[in-house]
Amino acid sequence: MPKRDGKPRGRMSSYAYFVQCCREEHKKKHPGENVVFAEFTKKCASKWKEMTPKEKKRFEEMAEKDKVRYEREMANYVPPAGAPAKGKKRTKDPNAPKRALSAFFVFCNEERPKVRKEYPGYTVGDVAKELGKRWEQVTDRSKFERLAAEDRSRYEAEMARYRAGGASPKKAAGRSPQKKQKVEESEEEEDDDEDEDEEDEDDE
Repeated sequence: MPKRDGKPRGRMSSYAYFVQCCREEHKKKHPGENVVFAEFTKKCASKWKEMTPKEKKRFEEMAEKDKVRYEREMANYVPPAGAPAKGKKRTKDPNAPKRALSAFFVFCNEERPKVRKEYPGYTVGDVAKELGKRWEQVTDRSKFERLAAEDRSRYEAEMARYRAGGASPKKAAGRSPQKKQKVEESEEEEDDDEDEDEEDEDDE
């Protein structure tokens, strides 16, 4: 459901759908039982880590469909007059690894230039809606899921190095200061867009 000001509900992640499913199953098995939220989510997190990509697939598909829904609704959303401006974006570490792309985003990166070429007058919102429609028509997503899995492995490896005190290989490479700054600013803008979506979800 939309929020009181008409703003679309924030998108849900694949993990959020998984927790929601676990909660519903628990209620069916133990109706009326009081659940300790912290303990319950800890068990969910542990189970999620042990699941195979195949087991997570249905939750990832649910999340991708919800993202398409969110982007479609946000494209048509007009903030009410006098609505407070969004707070200042959080400062990001420029050395942090670039986030892993989902299968949907891999598809978008490949398909977006085609959409822009076919519809040069499309706004960002129009392009997002068209990409969502095309994604729903893709019957064989194995190529994009494989590329997303490879990118996820790349991200996990870079994060391990980053947490150990190293820097992301691509960002640690010898770029000129000016070029490096421009690239990082571009990457930060993309990451911030994803952060804003997640913050909307956290507000639920």
